[in-house]
Amino acid sequence: METGNRLDDVAAGVIRPLNQAESKLSLSLLKEIGKTEPSVADLIKGDGPLKAFLVAALSLSPFLRDVASIRPKLLAEAIDGTVEDALAALVDAARDAWRPVDARIPSENEVMTALRSAKRAFGFLLALADLARIFSARDTTRWLSEFAQASTAAAIDHLLLAAHESGKLRLVDPTEPSRGSGLIVLGMGKLGGRELNYSSDIDIVVFYDPDAGILADPLDASETYGRMMRRLIRILQERTADGYVFRTDLRLRPDPGSTPLAVSMDAALIYYEGRGQNWERAAFIKARPVAGDIVAGEGFLKLLTPFVFRKYLDYAAIADIHSIKRQIHVHKGHGAIAVKGHDIKLGRGGIREIEFFAQTQQLIAGGRMPALRARETEAALKALAEAKWIRPEIAAALTDAYWFLRDVEHRIQMVHDEQTHRLPTTEAELKRIAFMLGFDSVAAFSTRLEAILRTVEKRYSRLFEQEEKLSSQGGNYEGNLVFTGQKDDPDTLETLGRLGFERPADMSRVIRTWHSGRYRATQSSEARERLTEMMPALLKAIGESRRADEALLRFDSFLKGLPAGIQLFSLIGNNPFLLSLIVTIMASAPRLADIVASKPHVFDGMLDPGLMAEIPTRDFLASRLTAFLASSRHYEDRLDRLRIFAAEHRFLIGIRLLTGSISGEEAGRAFTHLADLLIEAALIAVTAEIEASHGAYPGGRLAVLGMGKLGSFELTAGSDVDLILLYDYDSAVAESDGPRPLDAQRYFTRLTQRLVAALSAPMAEGVIFEVDLRLRPSGNKGPVATRIGAFGKYQREEAWTWEHMALTRARLVCGDTSLQDEVRDVIDDVLSASRDVGQIAKDVSEMRVLIGKEKPPRDSWDLKLIPGGLIDIEFLAQYLRLVAPVKDITVPNYGSTTGELLELLGHDLMTPGDLDTCLEALLLFSELSQIIRLCVDGPFEPKDAPSGLVERICRAGDCPDLSTLEGEVKRLSKAVRKVFEKVVRA
Repeated sequence: METGNRLDDVAAGVIRPLNQAESKLSLSLLKEIGKTEPSVADLIKGDGPLKAFLVAALSLSPFLRDVASIRPKLLAEAIDGTVEDALAALVDAARDAWRPVDARIPSENEVMTALRSAKRAFGFLLALADLARIFSARDTTRWLSEFAQASTAAAIDHLLLAAHESGKLRLVDPTEPSRGSGLIVLGMGKLGGRELNYSSDIDIVVFYDPDAGILADPLDASETYGRMMRRLIRILQERTADGYVFRTDLRLRPDPGSTPLAVSMDAALIYYEGRGQNWERAAFIKARPVAGDIVAGEGFLKLLTPFVFRKYLDYAAIADIHSIKRQIHVHKGHGAIAVKGHDIKLGRGGIREIEFFAQTQQLIAGGRMPALRARETEAALKALAEAKWIRPEIAAALTDAYWFLRDVEHRIQMVHDEQTHRLPTTEAELKRIAFMLGFDSVAAFSTRLEAILRTVEKRYSRLFEQEEKLSSQGGNYEGNLVFTGQKDDPDTLETLGRLGFERPADMSRVIRTWHSGRYRATQSSEARERLTEMMPALLKAIGESRRADEALLRFDSFLKGLPAGIQLFSLIGNNPFLLSLIVTIMASAPRLADIVASKPHVFDGMLDPGLMAEIPTRDFLASRLTAFLASSRHYEDRLDRLRIFAAEHRFLIGIRLLTGSISGEEAGRAFTHLADLLIEAALIAVTAEIEASHGAYPGGRLAVLGMGKLGSFELTAGSDVDLILLYDYDSAVAESDGPRPLDAQRYFTRLTQRLVAALSAPMAEGVIFEVDLRLRPSGNKGPVATRIGAFGKYQREEAWTWEHMALTRARLVCGDTSLQDEVRDVIDDVLSASRDVGQIAKDVSEMRVLIGKEKPPRDSWDLKLIPGGLIDIEFLAQYLRLVAPVKDITVPNYGSTTGELLELLGHDLMTPGDLDTCLEALLLFSELSQIIRLCVDGPFEPKDAPSGLVERICRAGDCPDLSTLEGEVKRLSKAVRKVFEKVVRA
């Protein structure tokens, strides 16, 4: 808000009078007031913009005219001072209404009179400033909310102080009655969001902490606070000769039909955790402590956060919120868009649709994205846009629409100070509203309003109200989709054929199975209803796939394995763009389909446009993980969240790979970044748990070394992680410093075992990663954690050639930075050593022969083990790395992919043509391997492979069909084998 504005700053012509007759009445009233108020008399002598404005304002608002007539001094005060100062003084006057004067506590009637007097003056001045456009609708709602909060807080302080004086309570500090009282008053709805209108009720809920220690008899809590709330309602809403302050509604409390007006915190938490409804979750988005013990109120809202904002995205909430909207339509009336008689709040395209548009998406994603938990509608829309949940232009359009409609709402209520949101039905009264908004005519106002309402309706309907009839790209057409009874409906079979199914009768029989409730996912009537609603769109999407029958049968297998269906059906039914994706999964990726069937929440991220729009870089994944872990409350909850995050983001990276938005190489790097972050987070959590039981180890340091594909940024969707745990400590210290001390070996062994368990123990949410420790010194015979000195000695003096080959892919993942530096020094020292090239070549060749005997390739599609496959290329890169120092070639010893090593070394140690061959093969084989590992468990069987997978790998290999791609694989593998035998020779 700007400061220092006065009413005489009003611009000329900001509003115009209703008509000449009303202008004369208004001018006559101003002259009458001028007889007792000199400043008004001076004003009307001239013809300035303020005089014209006041004549117009009083002609347009009978309410303002009545107030000016009854309290002429208010008008004089309004034109004499600055608006903000006057309003702030009235807010302060309301807030201080409870305070003792000359050591005497004001009576309840005196408090009521003070609040009503301040409210009348406040409403009058604010309405004038609003009409004069000194304030925007945004400013107006904020000022109204400030006054409502001040009034409520004053009434609560008065009631607490009165109870203290009567002996019912013992306040911590009677000069600050609410402090430490444990009495929590939450503002809900528009009060919580600081968005009140002129005639708003104020929605509040009241809770108390029986253990706050202020009650003389804790057993009287319910009666004492209940009586207090009845008096609060009287103070605020009873109409007296001075009017009223605010109508007050406490019906948003838990189970209002059977609970007292004030509810204990414990009872409330039990209710919300066990019986809370989605509409209550939506209500608490805007909840804000407005009176009573503000600190306790903030604490209570933190306890409610898991209820309001779920750690899973809750798509079933969409249906519930839409159900509420439909009930409003039924009970309040919800016709087509119009101007005359249209309900600005509840009608189509109205304020409530904008609020629901934002709140529903906040409910869905707020648990995972704290930035979306804004109370104010405008802030929520902005946050949704910044999170890429909606486009910025949609947020801007809805924000403009919101404040325009709030302006209209204010003008409707200014006319007679009535709690209404409905536009007049007559042309004459509509003209009053149009003029109050600054329009020159009803037609101009109507045009603008209709455009706004249609904009809102369009955005809201796309979010909630899916088209139920079938449609095709060529236009709309009707068709039967009836799957009840025992016999096929002929028209349904015709429709299925038209949609693209080759065996309509067989497909109809399968779909009837779904509707019969034979699967767990369709046993409930609600699940079957949701499935029926989404059936037209689902069948249309499946019909558009290349092999519709095959895709539908895979969807049937997927459905058969689902433990429940309501959540997933709600997700798909409310988000049509996911249909094509799920059809792609069913047609291409049985492994992903199995994951979705067992853990439907992995689909959660698919509704977050930011996740799909962003490349999954380390920074991107780190910010998401930090936000997701922020509200974890204890060790197991943190690990559960890590498991959820791991499953969801592996799935999302896989979806990007499946749809071609990232390459296999990018997927490998993304899977690796994800693993790094999860391992680090698990290590932090495990370390804190160990230290809680056994203390810290003085001088103790730990580092996690990633090996294999983890070390070389080449993880796949199904990879485990190869780790080596290294540690060091102060040798002068015998044991850790906690309540149950351990010696060094047991301490770091236990920490390592806990880390492995945290990462790989099968829990309800799955595992984070399977862990392999076999690459540690001495393999499975050695300790699970190795001291840095022993590690260095082993690598320099005892390690085999294959272990040094493995070290070429080693990369530090997390841990103490000083220890990481020491590990890097060891790796650098070992890999920089000069070796016998002939011996290295002999060892590498023998190892490759041994692998060929013990693990022969299954077929030509075993891209890892075929001669000239990925193993050969990796061995080639590792061999070049080990012999590079002998050739006086300096190369970084740390964090290179196989392809990067080849690029760095191949130019000097290979012929250009051989290098190009190996890089080309590596790119193709890696791409195909990433896709195959993503889509199927086990080997790739061309005869049994889903059609979508065959299409995807052919597209990845830039080949028209599978036989051509197989020929390309054979050509490149033979060429690589020749290069391997030429370069790696004894």
